Amino acid sequence: MQLYLGIVIFAFVVTAVLIVPFINFLYRMRATVKSELKEVRKYATAELTAIKQKQARKAGTPTGLGVLLVGVIATLFVVLFPTLLIPRTTNALFSGFPLWRELVVVFITFTGFGLIGLYDDILKIFGFARTGVFGLRRWHKFALQWVVAISAGALLHFGLGIDIVHISGLGVIHLGWGYVVLAAFLLVTFANAFDITSGLDGLGEGLLMICLLAFWIISVAQLDQVLSLFIAIWLGSLMAGIYFTIHPARAFLGNASGMAFGATLALVGLLSGKIIALLVMGSLFLIDGGSSLIQILGKNILKRRIFPIAPLHHYFEILGWEEPKIVARAWLTGLILALFGMWLAFL
Repeated sequence: MQLYLGIVIFAFVVTAVLIVPFINFLYRMRATVKSELKEVRKYATAELTAIKQKQARKAGTPTGLGVLLVGVIATLFVVLFPTLLIPRTTNALFSGFPLWRELVVVFITFTGFGLIGLYDDILKIFGFARTGVFGLRRWHKFALQWVVAISAGALLHFGLGIDIVHISGLGVIHLGWGYVVLAAFLLVTFANAFDITSGLDGLGEGLLMICLLAFWIISVAQLDQVLSLFIAIWLGSLMAGIYFTIHPARAFLGNASGMAFGATLALVGLLSGKIIALLVMGSLFLIDGGSSLIQILGKNILKRRIFPIAPLHHYFEILGWEEPKIVARAWLTGLILALFGMWLAFL
């Protein structure tokens, strides 16, 4: 455990040293949030107008900080994995998984979803979404998410031999090929849910930090050294990033980390075998992201809005809650859910 605590501190220091120069670089590249406050369309609600006006005040804030975090985490993982873990073992198994196969599925998921999010960041930052240069349609990007997710699910099933779901009180359920579909669904769902939840300063990042702390304890208890190492690096880097994203945010993470972080959180739950705990700990992501999905389905199918505004965190804004208040209460709720999820995981 002492080793992993040292890794958290090391990753924090490395990221903290790089963040300020990187934010300055984003300023020089004019990679800032553009104001979206335009003429209010006839179908726009008063609530949506109020939120747009509030968001317009954040124009000029750099975005894309998540690119640095993803890069630092991936690089440190690649460097520290052979340096710290390989000398301590000779073809050993941790949690029943071959060491290198577990490494591969973690790295493919993290970097694969990160690259999809990076594409979105590039479109937004440099205005390609407005000019139409090399743009993909929304369903193209969604399809790419499924390609990476199914690949990761196949590696989990065929590479690591996972095909079960354990539900306390019901026992073990063998899914066979169905596990690939379940894994892919969870990866895509959490990737998009986390990306949506990150709409307020520090909201998604803080909830993620709480979930990771809980899963870190679980992975250490399971002697899963690959997950323990990866989460330690992730936590250290994320903590450094949170310092700059809490209200008022000095920089926003963007989609690269949004996609990578959400999908990899789901992967951590799958690798630890604690899917129910994952659903409990990550329920705020699912609720917030789900509210946007319901709103989209309502507009496309029923031709009307289901909620006054979506995602859910904006609804609390129109109720008069200040942004730091929403975030702090969400973090507290997330902490309670994480404790409950850990309790279920150790049953």
